[in-house]
Amino acid sequence: MKNLILAYLKDEEGQTSTEYILLVAVVALIVFKFKKTADQKLTDITNSVFSGAEGWVDQINNGQ
Repeated sequence: MKNLILAYLKDEEGQTSTEYILLVAVVALIVFKFKKTADQKLTDITNSVFSGAEGWVDQINNGQ
């Protein structure tokens, strides 16, 4: 009986799916934790790019 219990504890088959589920859960928690910060950073970058493009367009229009 002891050998069966030890063999069961040493058997690693099937643990990969559990590990993947835990990994996905941790990544999801990190994403939800930093969602607001990432959203603000992406908004700042987008606004910066578009304001720079507007400046270039204004320079082109004023030069003609």
